[in-house]
Amino acid sequence: MKTLVLYATKYGATAEIAQKIADKIDGAITHDLKNTAVPDIAEFECIIVGTSIYAGSIRKEAKEYIEKNDETLRSKTLGLFICGMEANMDKERFETCFPNELAKTAKAICTPGGIFDPKKAGIFAKLVMKVVTKQSGYVSTVDDAKIDQFVEQMKA
Repeated sequence: MKTLVLYATKYGATAEIAQKIADKIDGAITHDLKNTAVPDIAEFECIIVGTSIYAGSIRKEAKEYIEKNDETLRSKTLGLFICGMEANMDKERFETCFPNELAKTAKAICTPGGIFDPKKAGIFAKLVMKVVTKQSGYVSTVDDAKIDQFVEQMKA
């Protein structure tokens, strides 16, 4: 099944996770939604969309792409993932992050965790991380088992 993994990232963690997913699916390719030349999704049977989340909202690039392509995405084998430090987001909250309840049509959804790298973060992000989590160094909550489970659900 020809697969396209689209992602929107601020500091690169979502790109890393998108690549981990693509590496586990034969022939899958990744594409950053910040780049305007998105491959034609009509050429793919399977579309996976991943985005980071900040303050309860998904990235603008992902939201706009999903809204613009909602009908086409619903006609595909669809997978969705959200990256963030909160790795155990419940399904209801996950579904509210996507417009038009797109998550309800997805074959698989995943919250694989996230990465906070203070070398890549701005001052505000560093401050929030320090205040909220009491941590100021590199933190990864990426769960490879969740990524594997997500990929297996997509392949089934």
